[in-house]
Parts: sequence; C-alpha cells; structure tokens
Amino acid sequence: MKKIDFKKWKLTTPSLSDINDRLLLINLYATQLVVLIIGAIMLLFMKPNLNAMFSLQLGWKIVLWGIGCAVAVLVMDFVVSRFAPKDVLDDGGMNKRLFGNRSLWHIAVISIIVAFCEEVLFRGAIGGLIGPYWTSILFALIHVRYLKHWLMTGMVFCISYGLGWMYAYTGTLWTPILAHFFIDFISGCIIRYSKEDK
Repeated sequence: MKKIDFKKWKLTTPSLSDINDRLLLINLYATQLVVLIIGAIMLLFMKPNLNAMFSLQLGWKIVLWGIGCAVAVLVMDFVVSRFAPKDVLDDGGMNKRLFGNRSLWHIAVISIIVAFCEEVLFRGAIGGLIGPYWTSILFALIHVRYLKHWLMTGMVFCISYGLGWMYAYTGTLWTPILAHFFIDFISGCIIRYSKEDK
C-alpha cells in the first residue's frame, strides 16, 4: 500500500491579486450561504419566537433606527479615515476589489445578502446564546482582513456591539439588518464612485 506523504502538502493563503473577480464573488456568495445555513440550524435548535424576531410592529421606526445607526457609523468612519494614517485603515484592498467596479444594483444585492445572512447568524442566533459582547468579539474575529490593525478591529467590534444593542432594544432583527445594509451599501457606493485613485 502506498503511503501518502503529507509533508509535501502545504496550505497557502492566496493573495487578493491571485483571485479573479468571478472567484471573489463565488467565494462571497458561498460564504454568505454557509453563514445563513449555520444561523438557520442554530435557530432551529434554539426555537425562538420568529414572529417576534422578525416583527414589523415598529413600522417606520425600523427604518429610522437603521438609518440612524448607519449615519452614526459612517460619521465615525469618516472621522477616523480623516485623521488615522492610511496604513492603519488598510484592509488589503478587499473592499476596493469587491465594490470598485460593481454596478449600483449589484452593490445593493451584495449589501442586502451580507446584512441579512450575517445578522441572522450573529444577532439572531449567536447573540441569543452568548450576548452582544462575546458575539461582537467573534464578529470582529471573522473579519480577518482587519485583524492586523487594532483600530479597524475595534471599529468592527463597536459596530457589532451597537447592532446587538439595537436588536435587544427594539426587539426586531430588521433594525440591525437595515442598519447593516445601509452601512455596507453607502460604503460600497463611496468606494465605487469615489474620485480617489481614478
């Protein structure tokens, strides 16, 4: 019987420049599908009141909460990006690659898919088990591209904690979903339509 030489196998992390646009999108959508499936399985075992979790009882207040949170995050991001050194804010070019050449509708699609899937898992499922603080630590850790920079990791933690607090306060998952959507969509549009580097 032939033995397998595991020493020849090496795990490597491809650089962003090694990944073409199609593979980047496939990776994004596949990752979000996995996130949604994990969230759905967790919620299946947790058996929460889905009617309450996805309640629309607050009406337009849901939209106001979402917009208000997004504005606060975007103002914080603007202030930080204005005064912090560029290398501290570097995400390795991932956001530029992801949004830089997308059409407006595609930025919206990416933003709503990411917002819905991640909020179902992190605020809906994991947050219900371990609370917003530990959920926010986990949320910051999965944003691997920011881990090299404490400022970006701290900002992701704060945003996540704010989304968790908002969900706990309003009682509906739609508020963090909308806030997450607006944050990603507006940030994506700024990246896409910015005059910088053009």
